[in-house]
Amino acid sequence: MMASVPNLDIGFTKFHTPPFQRGSMSKRIFVNFVSDPNNDPTKTIVGLACASRAVADGHDVNVFFAAAGVRLLEASYIERLEAELDSPEPMVRPMMDALVAGATLHCSFGSLKAVLGISEGDGALLVADDQISWSGPPGVIALSTASDVQLMY
Repeated sequence: MMASVPNLDIGFTKFHTPPFQRGSMSKRIFVNFVSDPNNDPTKTIVGLACASRAVADGHDVNVFFAAAGVRLLEASYIERLEAELDSPEPMVRPMMDALVAGATLHCSFGSLKAVLGISEGDGALLVADDQISWSGPPGVIALSTASDVQLMY
């Protein structure tokens, strides 16, 4: 006989949590967005869904935006991605909001300048500059080696 599975509402949709996950210990999860979301928006949305789900499940989540993945920190890009989905309810922005509220965000200042032409401190991102840990490859290495799980998108 299968145990009942509770529904969790994390703001943008309901998910079923398998019984084996309930009460499990929190993991340190590192999510690295480096791919150009223009090349594969679906992969990007899956990454956002996994990262925001990890936050909702109570894990210690660090999200690093580097290379073309920094596009996800641009409010106008999130709006375009949301419009492409043409969903009856917003999906992308609530996932980003969940990450801003519950994950530790990191960003490559070099990638931000190279891809978006924005410098740290310009105040041009979806999230305030003081809510981001600014780093480069040393930060990626430190976060990945300190984590229990790594996800790359």
